[in-house]
Amino acid sequence: MSRVFWDTNLYTYLFEDNEPFPGMMMDLRKKMLVRGDQLFTSTLTLGEVLVKPMSVGDMNLCQKYEKAIVATSLIVPFDPEAARGYAALRSDRSLRAPDAMQPACAAAAHVDLFVTNDHRLQGKRVAGIEFIVALEREPL
Repeated sequence: MSRVFWDTNLYTYLFEDNEPFPGMMMDLRKKMLVRGDQLFTSTLTLGEVLVKPMSVGDMNLCQKYEKAIVATSLIVPFDPEAARGYAALRSDRSLRAPDAMQPACAAAAHVDLFVTNDHRLQGKRVAGIEFIVALEREPL
């Protein structure tokens, strides 16, 4: 069993049905379920995926997205431990604030794998995360 953190972009691909990503996301999730892996994400992810439906006033879609994320994922808060990790990541100024928050939350949860399509994060070494990989290179 592994602890796997999905970056916001993975949920966005799944919800917005941009091919070929939904199929990739469903395949990854099925592999995780077979292996007994735990799925993690952060409160930032929840906020980010709600922006588009909220901007058009689609509260039903907001509820659908929130329900799906809460039902399938362990939500990691931006707590004091994550804040310290965030500060360490931002100290080199190579990452924007939202891009540093996600791995900081993942590190606070001590995940094994952080999956993203943000190329600025791929290959970074972050204490508390074993591996950061691109969606197309996920090892599961």
